[in-house]
Amino acid sequence: MTGPALPQPRGELSAAVIAALTSGDTALDSTLPPTVDPYGDDLQLALYVLYELHYRGFTGVPDELEWDPGLLAVRRSLERPFLAALRRDVPPGTSADEALDALLVEPVGHDDSSVSHHLQRDGELWQLTEYAALRSLYHLKEADPHAWVIPRLRGRAKAGMVAVEFDEFGAGRPEEIHARLYADLMTDLGLDTTYGHYLDRAPAVALATVNLMSLFGLHRALRGALVGHFATVEVTSSPGSRRMAAALRRTGAGKAAQRFYDEHVEADAVHEQVVRRDVVGGLLADEPHLEADIAFGVHATGLLEDRFGAHVLKAWQQQHSALRTLPHGGTERKSP
Repeated sequence: MTGPALPQPRGELSAAVIAALTSGDTALDSTLPPTVDPYGDDLQLALYVLYELHYRGFTGVPDELEWDPGLLAVRRSLERPFLAALRRDVPPGTSADEALDALLVEPVGHDDSSVSHHLQRDGELWQLTEYAALRSLYHLKEADPHAWVIPRLRGRAKAGMVAVEFDEFGAGRPEEIHARLYADLMTDLGLDTTYGHYLDRAPAVALATVNLMSLFGLHRALRGALVGHFATVEVTSSPGSRRMAAALRRTGAGKAAQRFYDEHVEADAVHEQVVRRDVVGGLLADEPHLEADIAFGVHATGLLEDRFGAHVLKAWQQQHSALRTLPHGGTERKSP
């Protein structure tokens, strides 16, 4: 299986990582400059590239580099400030139930801070297309990052997790795999469905939402946080997907585009109950000391999604593209 091309670097950190993957010389200095921005383009791209070695990798990069000690040391040095910033910026002290209950409160009327609310009522087709391009970094590997936690669970939590993941992976039908349904959505919107195609166009706020899943998934010590992330996705998916489906119908997108979100409205309403009762409840019964980590996962997910939404809405309100400008020139406003 051929992976995507390596992206263009966005600073010294990502340039060093990409050069190491290109040359095979992985003897890198893992010391970061003290002023590095944990949410910035350079660190987030470097981290994304290193995480991607655990998924499909990159064209021309040997598979053996996935577990290269030098690259792992660099990855760890990038993860530390990112995780520290998340712990600093999320609200402390809530229980897992309190964190999840807050997600069930839907705003009355229109929510100006919500991307799905904006798209449902006011969004234009070019905005829906941009949103789909940005979200493709996750949805073309939907559910893969969450699968890392399966061997770290047991009993009721594991059974519930596998039941939901089974649906995400098409319930045994390859044409129903959610990543495949998302590719069909992208086709309806005229987007390139090549895995990783829009990486160079994705700003740091989009990369961070995907990096968070990999950070939690690849560290057994963060299994509680990954369950919190997974629960957040499932709890919020059904109402958000309903708004997205309505937006796609209103703007005349194709049936495949609508189907992706229609599928999530129905499936995730069921998944929410399984996740709350069995995955979260089962994990807390087995490992009650992980409750703070579950709540942290919920809040960290909300934090990064809020940052992503604020970036996208600010750009659109100014009739600008939410995509990054390519190194060789400007972005086209209405076409990714």
